[in-house]
Amino acid sequence: MAKKDSKNITKSRAAVEPRNYLLPEAVVLLQKVKFAKFDETVDLTMRLGVDTRHADQMVRGTVVLPHGLGKTKIVAVIASGDRLKDAEAAGADFVGGEELVEKIQKEGWTAFDALIATPDMMKSVGRLGKVLGPRGLMPNPKTGTVTQDVAAAVKEIKAGKVEFRADKTALVHVPVGKLSFPTEKLVENATTVLASVMRAKPSAAKGKYVKGITLSSTMGPGVPIDGSVADAAGK
Repeated sequence: MAKKDSKNITKSRAAVEPRNYLLPEAVVLLQKVKFAKFDETVDLTMRLGVDTRHADQMVRGTVVLPHGLGKTKIVAVIASGDRLKDAEAAGADFVGGEELVEKIQKEGWTAFDALIATPDMMKSVGRLGKVLGPRGLMPNPKTGTVTQDVAAAVKEIKAGKVEFRADKTALVHVPVGKLSFPTEKLVENATTVLASVMRAKPSAAKGKYVKGITLSSTMGPGVPIDGSVADAAGK
């Protein structure tokens, strides 16, 4: 037997009109129909016209949200020598070398939101694919998490840097803040993400690039967004 939606969920979904909303309208609506007792995360979802089975149509990148995510990410760094001190001074929560690799490999330890590694440690970190890969935690030079400048990488992530990547269904899901944020801050964060995804358009992508945009909160409804905001953000 299918699970029946609660009255709150049904009521919040009914408040969404069958039309596309502008970003400020969507944010106000989500804040208006909020019923959860915790501060929900607001997510931006984009449906793209790409085929991610082809490497030249993969869409991925990182973006620093101007107003952060409303929470501080837990960052781990795997490095050696002075880079460990640099990472610690920059605010990394966990730092280490081979011993940290062993802890992750043998214990399946992943008590962090982001993992940064220096290039010289990637030979060891490469063994962690089975643990880190499914969780999206594997360091990657394309997202700035494999770098010599670990201090800068730690500071960016702590400041609100998020990664985006099209999944196999060509959807991109990105958190843009908390529902308690002022409307203008959520709009600015979302617009920043839109601009980054637009700039990441692969040259091999043909036809319409952005096929749909939805703004939603953890417990709230999905609100369809007018596609013109993506075009404007990409200019």
